[in-house]
Amino acid sequence: MTRITRRALAAAPLALAAAHVVAAPKPPAPAPVSPWPDATALAADIRAGRLSAAEAVSAAIDRAEALQSTLNIIVNSDFDRALAKVRAGTPAGPFGGVPFLVKDLNDYVGLPTRNGSRAMRAAPPATTQAPYIDAFDRAGLVVIGKSATPEFGFLPTTEPVATGLTRNPWDLTRSSGGSSGGSAAAVAAGVVPAAHANDGGGSIRIPASNCGLFGLKPSRGRMIGTEGETRISDLSVEHVLSRSVRDSAAIFALTEDSGPRARFPSTGFVTGPGKRRLRVGVLMENGQGHSPTPEVVAATDAAVRLLSGLGHHLEPTRLPYDGRQFGDDFLLLWADGAKDLADQLAATMGRAPDLEVLEAFSLGMVELARKSGPASVEAAVRRLTANALAYDTWFPAHQFDVVLSPVLSSPPPLLGEVGPGVAFDTLVPRLTEYVGYTPIHNIAGAPSMSLPLYWTEAGLPVGTLVSARAGNERTLFELAYELEAANPWAHRIPPVHG
Repeated sequence: MTRITRRALAAAPLALAAAHVVAAPKPPAPAPVSPWPDATALAADIRAGRLSAAEAVSAAIDRAEALQSTLNIIVNSDFDRALAKVRAGTPAGPFGGVPFLVKDLNDYVGLPTRNGSRAMRAAPPATTQAPYIDAFDRAGLVVIGKSATPEFGFLPTTEPVATGLTRNPWDLTRSSGGSSGGSAAAVAAGVVPAAHANDGGGSIRIPASNCGLFGLKPSRGRMIGTEGETRISDLSVEHVLSRSVRDSAAIFALTEDSGPRARFPSTGFVTGPGKRRLRVGVLMENGQGHSPTPEVVAATDAAVRLLSGLGHHLEPTRLPYDGRQFGDDFLLLWADGAKDLADQLAATMGRAPDLEVLEAFSLGMVELARKSGPASVEAAVRRLTANALAYDTWFPAHQFDVVLSPVLSSPPPLLGEVGPGVAFDTLVPRLTEYVGYTPIHNIAGAPSMSLPLYWTEAGLPVGTLVSARAGNERTLFELAYELEAANPWAHRIPPVHG
């Protein structure tokens, strides 16, 4: 899920920051063999002249057009501009000519931003974009369109009324996750090697788990243009979904804030595994105090065995705070954001939004926030602030380097199970049970990643979540490289693919 702030509807976009220049990273060791080149390999092929940028982008467009009616991954195409760009020459940058998607919660110049909502159906093309999105252009990535998202990123599945169901290429009856579900399905199906995503409660990690991808959520304030985001309510962070760890690490290095006001020391481009053996806390129960489904238990047990076999030290742990109260408080904070959006819409429309404008779940959150009132929201924020401190002190208290857990309480759900068509009072307990592991990292501002280490007997991917203290992305990337080499996933392709 991705919490959208008032800026999503603001007429005046953020001022562009000064150019952020990162030196082209050195090539890492080869990634595991894949049926498709990752972004790093594709960029190398273009630089070496083995194919042109125009050929790479044209092939991605062909795959997108072939799969769109089945998967519903792109909500605004930009094919003509993308082709014109690469026919004029290979764009400068380490990923020059590599096709890419931007999620439809973010402005991209020349395309409308509709936020997966009927409320934004008449949105004009954006005339500016955030500094973070500028960094994709500077990297040479070629945007071929905007990827599908649930309404304002509120749900962990991509089934908006406005644009329809986005399907999982591993099983067309299943959810691709949310809110970055369009990006995840496109990468998993081989349309593009990597795609933009953001995460305000799990929206990078949930689709990564559901679609068999690598997805890392950065720390709050880590990326370009976010150095001022320090509050608990600054939930959403930006990054990508990818098939290889090296793609994620390279794009991270090109888009992290390394300027004089950077909140954290620069991570740079992490190119391989670390040598240090880690102390790993193992968390099995979700925020409701319940065990996940047997398939998820099996996936977590397999990850524990893998890490133990690699020499890491593991021990069981429990959440250091009241998970049930946390779930209620997080939902109220989420609902307060929905209320702010509804107020902004009302001011623009001259009337309160109704079911013709917003989905029932969005309106349910608005009502929850209004009934609860500002005092309840303030009390929830105080408790969430205490939860963030408890999360941060959890690691030194047990000498943990990282904590391992499931990403979700179940494998990818059937479409409709956690979608906007479910009655609000029925959907809320389903959500708190299903998404019981990921929101704490958004509250704590901590990095967290989903690794595709397990597939069920039915062929559904189940991710493993590994998380650290704020600013410790290097540890996660190094561990991800080690696990990718020990248990490769790049060779796996879904039944529906380009």
